[in-house]
Amino acid sequence: MNLNQKIAIIGGGYAGMAAAVTLAQRGVAVTVFESAKQLGGRARGVSYQDTQLDNGQHLLLGCYRETLRLIELVGGNIEQDFVRFPLQLELHEQFSLKAPNLPAPLHLLVAFVQAQGLTWADRLKAAGFMVRLQLAKFRLDQLQRGMTDCTVEELMTRYGQTGDLTLKLWEPLCIAALNTPIAQASAQVLLNVLRDSLNQTRADSDMLLPRMNFTALFPQRAAQYVEAQGGKVHLVCGVETLRQVEHGFELTTPQGTELFDKVICATSPSVAARLLRDTLDVSLIAALPQQPIYTVYLQYPAECRLPTPMLGLHQCTSQWLFDKGQIAGQHGLIASVISAEGLHQELSQDQLALAVAAELQQKFAFPEAPVWYKVIAEKRATFSCNAHLVRPDQCTSVSNLWLAGDYTAGDYPATLEGAVMSGVKCAREIS
Repeated sequence: MNLNQKIAIIGGGYAGMAAAVTLAQRGVAVTVFESAKQLGGRARGVSYQDTQLDNGQHLLLGCYRETLRLIELVGGNIEQDFVRFPLQLELHEQFSLKAPNLPAPLHLLVAFVQAQGLTWADRLKAAGFMVRLQLAKFRLDQLQRGMTDCTVEELMTRYGQTGDLTLKLWEPLCIAALNTPIAQASAQVLLNVLRDSLNQTRADSDMLLPRMNFTALFPQRAAQYVEAQGGKVHLVCGVETLRQVEHGFELTTPQGTELFDKVICATSPSVAARLLRDTLDVSLIAALPQQPIYTVYLQYPAECRLPTPMLGLHQCTSQWLFDKGQIAGQHGLIASVISAEGLHQELSQDQLALAVAAELQQKFAFPEAPVWYKVIAEKRATFSCNAHLVRPDQCTSVSNLWLAGDYTAGDYPATLEGAVMSGVKCAREIS
């Protein structure tokens, strides 16, 4: 590999910084351009009311090997940086599934059989369905000949996972993992997630909640690592134009125009489509459907806390609640996450925050009103992981130009692991 070649990475989110670290580890002095004031992209730290928040709540799983590996590579400590606990799905007073300390996949089968809030018949249906998926190696074409994909709803109906079983188990799992309603979501992508998290080792299903904001967790450390290897990371310096020239690419930023031999575009789909429209066919990128994520932060007195660090609500406005006091020492701070499209989008931010506050008061006897609240609405948070969706490949039709991001082709939905894996793949393909 030519270590003197000039490589630009557009975007300082998890995909871009994963590519930058991978190249820096090989001795390449890369240049990262980020338009925002901080790194992290859609998984970034946000400051409000002298409190450090995140642009949205992200849960890592033990099977996120690439993300966890890179965090450690740039100086992180997984056991110190995260609160780790075994797989557990809790819908307050409605459903509880906890994985015991047993080898996989036995831990999951026992968890299904012992689940609270389901009838015995439904528990056996869930356990039997999981065994069937394991035998089929979590591939739809092994479950049924000729079936490459279908919606999650169709899959669950076909294999008897109906009623409470879907409402309390599969639908919350699908929306949390794919950020897409089950009537649209890709069954094969959900099975990919289940395969990696539930069918390997018991630790793969562990849930990891970061004790720090997502900019500090990886991108900020990654920038220090890249700069220590001779690279550069420019903030508030978005690429305005990209033009292919005879021996590479001409990038124009607020700092001027610079030539690069190779480029990894690690921006959001909308930015990539705009930036690359004169260089390659961006129709596939521009056509990707999008889904929102709303995060409602509510600050209460320090003594207010949830029964567990992470808790779901059944058939409520809030889907998942995170107690930041138990997770990150931010006592009294509750984060409510509402994934995918829904009726909540018709509410104003004030109405949405009040609806969440009313649920906290009703179910946990919290004060009627929080000290303050902050709603962060990412209306294009992720691509909609629909059945049969075709996603753009990391390798483009233009030589020496790659795409990185959670929306690019891969087994995973729009997750941090998917973003990191795409960035690593782009970096490894550069010779």
